[in-house]
Amino acid sequence: MKGYSVKSIDSYECKDWLLNKHYAKRLCSISYSFGLFNINNVLQGVCTFGFPPNYNYNNGKCVFNDYECLTLELNRLVVNDGLPSNSLSYFVSSCLKMLPKPSCIVSYADQNQGHNGYIYQATNWIYTGTSTPKHKYIFEDGSSFDIRRGLENKGKVVDKILMEPTHRYLFFNGTKNDKKTMRKCLKMKTEPYPKGKNKRYDASYKPTTQAKLF
Repeated sequence: MKGYSVKSIDSYECKDWLLNKHYAKRLCSISYSFGLFNINNVLQGVCTFGFPPNYNYNNGKCVFNDYECLTLELNRLVVNDGLPSNSLSYFVSSCLKMLPKPSCIVSYADQNQGHNGYIYQATNWIYTGTSTPKHKYIFEDGSSFDIRRGLENKGKVVDKILMEPTHRYLFFNGTKNDKKTMRKCLKMKTEPYPKGKNKRYDASYKPTTQAKLF
Protein backbone atom coordinates (compact mmCIF):
# COMPACT_ATOMS: atom_id res chain seq x y z
CA MET A 1 0.00 0.00 0.00
CA LYS A 2 1.54 3.29 -1.08
CA GLY A 3 2.96 5.33 1.77
CA TYR A 4 2.68 2.58 4.39
CA SER A 5 4.84 -0.31 5.55
CA VAL A 6 4.64 -3.14 8.07
CA LYS A 7 7.56 -3.99 10.33
CA SER A 8 8.24 -6.23 13.33
CA ILE A 9 8.24 -4.27 16.61
CA ASP A 10 9.03 -5.01 20.24
CA SER A 11 6.08 -6.06 22.41
CA TYR A 12 6.58 -3.12 24.80
CA GLU A 13 5.74 -0.76 21.92
CA CYS A 14 2.22 -2.24 21.88
CA LYS A 15 1.46 -1.62 25.57
CA ASP A 16 -0.11 1.84 25.28
CA TRP A 17 -2.18 0.73 22.27
CA LEU A 18 -3.51 -2.39 24.00
CA LEU A 19 -4.23 -0.87 27.41
CA ASN A 20 -5.82 2.35 26.19
CA LYS A 21 -6.91 2.10 22.55
CA HIS A 22 -8.05 -1.51 21.97
CA TYR A 23 -11.54 -2.24 23.32
CA ALA A 24 -10.30 -5.09 25.59
CA LYS A 25 -8.15 -2.65 27.59
CA ARG A 26 -5.80 -5.40 28.77
CA LEU A 27 -2.52 -7.00 27.78
CA CYS A 28 -2.28 -10.43 26.19
CA SER A 29 0.28 -13.10 25.42
CA ILE A 30 2.58 -11.75 22.69
CA SER A 31 5.03 -13.89 20.73
CA TYR A 32 5.10 -11.79 17.55
CA SER A 33 4.15 -8.14 17.19
CA PHE A 34 4.01 -5.88 14.16
CA GLY A 35 3.46 -2.21 13.50
CA LEU A 36 1.83 -0.33 10.63
CA PHE A 37 3.91 2.74 9.78
CA ASN A 38 3.16 5.72 7.58
CA ILE A 39 5.57 7.36 5.15
CA ASN A 40 7.18 9.24 8.06
CA ASN A 41 7.75 5.98 9.98
CA VAL A 42 5.21 6.97 12.64
CA LEU A 43 3.32 4.02 14.14
CA GLN A 44 -0.32 3.91 13.01
CA GLY A 45 -1.43 0.52 14.31
CA VAL A 46 -0.35 -2.69 16.03
CA CYS A 47 -1.12 -6.36 15.45
CA THR A 48 -0.05 -9.07 17.91
CA PHE A 49 0.09 -12.86 17.87
CA GLY A 50 0.50 -15.24 20.80
CA PHE A 51 -0.05 -18.84 21.80
CA PRO A 52 -3.79 -19.54 22.25
CA PRO A 53 -4.57 -20.48 25.87
CA ASN A 54 -6.58 -23.56 24.87
CA TYR A 55 -4.21 -24.87 22.20
CA ASN A 56 -0.94 -26.75 22.38
CA TYR A 57 2.16 -25.20 20.82
CA ASN A 58 2.18 -27.91 18.15
CA ASN A 59 -1.49 -28.75 18.02
CA GLY A 60 -2.25 -32.26 16.92
CA LYS A 61 -5.71 -32.57 18.41
CA CYS A 62 -7.39 -29.16 18.71
CA VAL A 63 -7.59 -28.27 15.02
CA PHE A 64 -6.29 -31.15 12.92
CA ASN A 65 -6.43 -34.91 12.65
CA ASP A 66 -2.95 -36.45 12.33
CA TYR A 67 -1.18 -33.15 11.59
CA GLU A 68 0.94 -30.88 13.76
CA CYS A 69 2.14 -27.35 13.15
CA LEU A 70 2.79 -24.13 15.02
CA THR A 71 -0.49 -22.65 16.24
CA LEU A 72 -0.82 -18.93 16.98
CA GLU A 73 -3.68 -16.58 17.79
CA LEU A 74 -4.09 -13.15 16.26
CA ASN A 75 -5.15 -11.68 19.59
CA ARG A 76 -5.03 -7.92 19.09
CA LEU A 77 -5.52 -5.65 16.07
CA VAL A 78 -5.99 -1.91 16.37
CA VAL A 79 -5.21 1.05 14.11
CA ASN A 80 -5.75 4.78 14.12
CA ASP A 81 -8.90 6.22 12.62
CA GLY A 82 -8.78 7.96 9.26
CA LEU A 83 -6.48 5.51 7.45
CA PRO A 84 -7.14 4.41 3.83
CA SER A 85 -10.00 1.93 3.45
CA ASN A 86 -7.76 -1.04 2.62
CA SER A 87 -5.32 -0.44 5.49
CA LEU A 88 -6.52 -3.29 7.72
CA SER A 89 -6.41 -5.86 4.91
CA TYR A 90 -2.93 -4.73 3.91
CA PHE A 91 -1.77 -4.77 7.53
CA VAL A 92 -3.10 -8.24 8.38
CA SER A 93 -1.91 -9.79 5.10
CA SER A 94 1.57 -8.36 5.59
CA CYS A 95 1.76 -9.65 9.17
CA LEU A 96 0.76 -13.16 8.12
CA LYS A 97 3.54 -13.23 5.53
CA MET A 98 6.09 -12.44 8.25
CA LEU A 99 5.08 -15.30 10.59
CA PRO A 100 6.84 -18.70 10.66
CA LYS A 101 5.56 -21.30 8.22
CA PRO A 102 3.87 -23.70 8.21
CA SER A 103 1.53 -22.39 10.87
CA CYS A 104 -2.16 -22.23 11.68
CA ILE A 105 -3.49 -18.89 12.89
CA VAL A 106 -6.73 -18.66 14.86
CA SER A 107 -8.63 -15.49 15.67
CA TYR A 108 -11.99 -14.58 17.14
CA ALA A 109 -14.55 -11.88 16.35
CA ASP A 110 -16.54 -10.94 19.44
CA GLN A 111 -20.29 -10.69 18.81
CA ASN A 112 -20.65 -9.02 22.21
CA GLN A 113 -18.68 -6.10 20.76
CA GLY A 114 -20.70 -6.10 17.53
CA HIS A 115 -17.92 -7.74 15.48
CA ASN A 116 -18.50 -10.21 12.63
CA GLY A 117 -14.90 -10.66 11.49
CA TYR A 118 -15.09 -8.85 8.17
CA ILE A 119 -11.33 -8.26 8.17
CA TYR A 120 -10.81 -12.05 8.25
CA GLN A 121 -13.35 -12.53 5.50
CA ALA A 122 -11.56 -9.91 3.39
CA THR A 123 -8.23 -11.71 3.83
CA ASN A 124 -9.60 -15.20 3.05
CA TRP A 125 -9.66 -16.87 6.44
CA ILE A 126 -11.75 -20.00 7.02
CA TYR A 127 -14.83 -19.62 9.21
CA THR A 128 -15.41 -22.55 11.57
CA GLY A 129 -18.46 -21.43 13.52
CA THR A 130 -18.60 -20.11 17.06
CA SER A 131 -16.66 -20.93 20.20
CA THR A 132 -18.12 -22.21 23.46
CA PRO A 133 -20.11 -19.39 25.12
CA LYS A 134 -18.58 -17.81 28.23
CA HIS A 135 -20.04 -15.97 31.19
CA LYS A 136 -19.51 -12.45 32.42
CA TYR A 137 -19.23 -12.18 36.20
CA ILE A 138 -20.58 -9.14 38.01
CA PHE A 139 -19.01 -8.20 41.35
CA GLU A 140 -20.31 -6.36 44.41
CA ASP A 141 -18.63 -3.11 43.40
CA GLY A 142 -20.29 -3.16 39.96
CA SER A 143 -17.18 -4.21 38.05
CA SER A 144 -17.24 -7.20 35.73
CA PHE A 145 -14.91 -9.83 34.36
CA ASP A 146 -15.52 -12.29 31.53
CA ILE A 147 -12.82 -14.86 32.26
CA ARG A 148 -13.25 -17.18 35.23
CA ARG A 149 -9.52 -17.27 35.99
CA GLY A 150 -8.57 -14.88 38.79
CA LEU A 151 -12.01 -14.30 40.30
CA GLU A 152 -10.73 -14.89 43.83
CA ASN A 153 -8.99 -11.50 43.68
CA LYS A 154 -12.07 -9.54 42.63
CA GLY A 155 -14.46 -10.01 45.51
CA LYS A 156 -17.89 -11.63 45.69
CA VAL A 157 -19.74 -12.52 42.49
CA VAL A 158 -23.34 -11.23 42.60
CA ASP A 159 -24.47 -12.10 39.07
CA LYS A 160 -23.44 -14.26 36.12
CA ILE A 161 -24.46 -13.37 32.55
CA LEU A 162 -24.20 -15.73 29.58
CA MET A 163 -22.34 -14.00 26.72
CA GLU A 164 -22.79 -14.45 22.98
CA PRO A 165 -20.28 -16.94 21.53
CA THR A 166 -17.41 -15.54 19.49
CA HIS A 167 -16.92 -16.20 15.78
CA ARG A 168 -13.85 -18.39 15.14
CA TYR A 169 -11.62 -18.01 12.07
CA LEU A 170 -8.57 -19.97 10.91
CA PHE A 171 -5.81 -19.07 8.47
CA PHE A 172 -3.50 -21.70 6.98
CA ASN A 173 -0.06 -20.16 6.56
CA GLY A 174 2.38 -22.03 4.34
CA THR A 175 3.02 -23.44 0.89
CA LYS A 176 0.27 -24.64 -1.40
CA ASN A 177 0.97 -28.21 -0.26
CA ASP A 178 0.95 -27.16 3.42
CA LYS A 179 -2.45 -25.55 2.98
CA LYS A 180 -3.81 -28.55 1.10
CA THR A 181 -2.70 -30.89 3.90
CA MET A 182 -4.13 -28.63 6.60
CA ARG A 183 -7.50 -28.44 4.89
CA LYS A 184 -7.55 -32.21 4.41
CA CYS A 185 -6.74 -32.82 8.10
CA LEU A 186 -8.98 -30.11 9.51
CA LYS A 187 -11.34 -31.60 12.07
CA MET A 188 -13.55 -28.52 12.38
CA LYS A 189 -16.49 -27.98 10.07
CA THR A 190 -16.24 -24.98 7.74
CA GLU A 191 -19.28 -22.75 7.52
CA PRO A 192 -20.46 -19.75 5.45
CA TYR A 193 -19.21 -16.36 6.59
CA PRO A 194 -21.50 -14.64 9.12
CA LYS A 195 -23.04 -11.32 8.15
CA GLY A 196 -24.48 -8.45 10.10
CA LYS A 197 -23.94 -4.82 10.95
CA ASN A 198 -20.63 -4.10 12.66
CA LYS A 199 -20.54 -1.88 15.73
CA ARG A 200 -17.66 0.53 16.04
CA TYR A 201 -16.08 1.19 19.42
CA ASP A 202 -14.36 4.37 20.54
CA ALA A 203 -10.76 4.15 19.32
CA SER A 204 -10.08 7.88 19.41
CA TYR A 205 -7.32 7.56 22.03
CA LYS A 206 -4.01 8.81 20.64
CA PRO A 207 -1.10 6.60 21.72
CA THR A 208 2.25 8.19 22.41
CA THR A 209 4.19 7.64 19.18
CA GLN A 210 7.27 8.99 17.55
CA ALA A 211 9.04 8.42 14.28
CA LYS A 212 11.36 5.40 14.22
CA LEU A 213 14.61 4.92 12.38
CA PHE A 214 14.97 1.59 10.62
